[in-house]
Amino acid sequence: MYNSNPPAKADLPSTGKLIKSTILAALAAGVLLVTVVMPAEYGIDPTGIGKMVGLKKMGDIKTSLTKDAAAEAEKERAAAVNPTPITPTTTEPVVQETPPPAMITTQAHEKIFTLAPDAWTEIKLKMNKDAQADFVWFTDGGKANFDTHADSKTLNIDYHNYAKGSKIRDEGILKAEFDGSHGWFWRNRSGKTMTVTLQTSGAYQDIVIMK
Repeated sequence: MYNSNPPAKADLPSTGKLIKSTILAALAAGVLLVTVVMPAEYGIDPTGIGKMVGLKKMGDIKTSLTKDAAAEAEKERAAAVNPTPITPTTTEPVVQETPPPAMITTQAHEKIFTLAPDAWTEIKLKMNKDAQADFVWFTDGGKANFDTHADSKTLNIDYHNYAKGSKIRDEGILKAEFDGSHGWFWRNRSGKTMTVTLQTSGAYQDIVIMK
């Protein structure tokens, strides 16, 4: 067995150096917390850097979806305790209206993507004001948290909400409130990998997968 010589006292860092290193590490962690973690996770951006690099928008969406998911879970628990009695309803015939020539379909796409647990994807349509696009999206199983919203760099609009919640399927007409990017953000909170399919058709210039 070999005995190693203990380091000399002069080779060990001094108490002052250790304290200085600890303070510098704490300061670096604090800077990252304020400039990256808080804007990206909670939408809190005291320095304004998060807005410049797009992290604040991500944090706003995450916070909004978390609140909506909690509210929906509370509604489901309340419904389970006090179920609403079912009353008969009269179904009225659905009248299909013919869209004006300006709204006739000009493009159609289908996007299929897979989300691992806690992963997210955002898809946007480039649209002019008042343009419309039919859409339907659905998962292959569990509910996906979603946020239908828009933004416009030209008009300096960071976030404009259309709808949000948690569903297995959603469909309708997306009408652009202004010139810009209009679309969907999905996050998988189901705990299992899911596949999401998005089908769109309408008067838009392009479809872009943000992630």
